[in-house]
Amino acid sequence: MSTETLTACPVCGSGQLRNFITCKDYLVSHTDFNIQECTQCSFRFTNPRPDQQSIGRFYKSEQYVSHNDESKGLINFLYRTVRQYTLKGKVNLIHELNKGTGSILDIGCGTGSFLEACQHSGWTIQGIEPDADARSVAAARLNSRVGESLQQLDSTQKFDVITMWHVLEHVAELDQVAARLKQLLKPEGTLIIAVPNNASADAVYYKEYWAAYDVPRHLHHFTPATIKQLMAKHALILKEQRPMYFDSFYIAMLSTKYRDGRTNLIESFWQGLKSNRAARKSGNYSSVIYIFRH
Repeated sequence: MSTETLTACPVCGSGQLRNFITCKDYLVSHTDFNIQECTQCSFRFTNPRPDQQSIGRFYKSEQYVSHNDESKGLINFLYRTVRQYTLKGKVNLIHELNKGTGSILDIGCGTGSFLEACQHSGWTIQGIEPDADARSVAAARLNSRVGESLQQLDSTQKFDVITMWHVLEHVAELDQVAARLKQLLKPEGTLIIAVPNNASADAVYYKEYWAAYDVPRHLHHFTPATIKQLMAKHALILKEQRPMYFDSFYIAMLSTKYRDGRTNLIESFWQGLKSNRAARKSGNYSSVIYIFRH
């Protein structure tokens, strides 16, 4: 495995970094990876990390459910069951924010479930998915070409809505992607980004076993403050944030499995409930949907 080491914070550029926590990759390699923290802005990121030539193999697991519709096991069954409900919520959200249908770009579209729901609701769709296997499934499902990268899109293309559902944490070059998002968004358009929140109560409780650290696939680990700071650099202004209530339960189930070797459903439900309850005051839900505009 070839690695790269960052010497400056990807958000504020400070070189003042310290070790925050060491986590294991429970999905593929079972090796340890360090997460560092910027002492200036508190942004956390996996460092060192696999380079772009090496990162692909860390996604090759039957348990990586967003790239595989056939994953087995209780947790994956529950994930897909809840996904049918949350897909409706996502489509309702983009309808609400856009005040009707329009054009949508979904970056990291996986096997295309969300774009399929958008397509059925009357949206003009475009998907981007770097994983070849997932991209092939999505293209067949949507009967539409799915791009491999943002660079393949024509610079004149503009979208009413751009979505990244649990994708930005995987992106290596944050500033380049943020600048491209701004370029692709219509002047009155809406950018929707959902990412895990390592300031949540479940993250604090599970520590190095918190499944949403998901090293080394998750290169960056956001909080509301750090994602707001990143996007503000590119004149993308945070207008609103909304909770993803189910994520605390799903992440707790995976976290107990990583810690104990098996899922503790009772503890997972209780810790998910406690995390959501604490977030009513703090806003620090396990995962957060951030809504940005120019």
